[in-house]
Amino acid sequence: MTFNGFQQKDFETFQIDGLDERMEAIQERIQPKFRSIYKEIADDLDALTEREMHLHIAKHARRTVNPPKDTWSAYCHNKRGYKKHPHFQVGLWGDNLFIWLAYIYELPHKSEIAEKFLSEIDDIKETVPEDYHIAFDHMKNEAFPLSETDLQKGLERFKKVKKAEFLIGRKIDANDPLLQDGEKLIQTIKETFQTLAPLYRSSMNL
Repeated sequence: MTFNGFQQKDFETFQIDGLDERMEAIQERIQPKFRSIYKEIADDLDALTEREMHLHIAKHARRTVNPPKDTWSAYCHNKRGYKKHPHFQVGLWGDNLFIWLAYIYELPHKSEIAEKFLSEIDDIKETVPEDYHIAFDHMKNEAFPLSETDLQKGLERFKKVKKAEFLIGRKIDANDPLLQDGEKLIQTIKETFQTLAPLYRSSMNL
């Protein structure tokens, strides 16, 4: 399958009523595109991370009633799972696409990673563009431009609060024409991962 980007219909998936109906649409419309993206970026991501990265696609298996409000793919060095490890994500909410380097609450070495990032905070501010976004809860459709975020406070909370998370990357509006251009979107994903790869490598070298 050639990747042709995401269309409005993909984002409208999250307006479909019913768990089974919405899941069927996610599986038919969106998940094949996640697999196509992985094929396009896998070699670059392996080189950037200096590891073999494996694709994981959200199954939403724990849901029994409420349909998912977002869906995502994750790239991790671990074949069996990604939630307990630093990982990259590409996914959709109903109104945006996100490209994250993600550290979520199941990560066992959160405080050590936070401490390392706090010690490298000047480098992070220098290398990550101000129009990138930061989020602190992957279950909320809520992200803040780096330029408007107190990065130090966010990292300190990530360090101290058990459920706190740290996600950094790009958030692109569903109406942005970039998303409908498969070639340009793949390039944007690769560029984003290239920008964030030094943080990933730093967090993997504790």
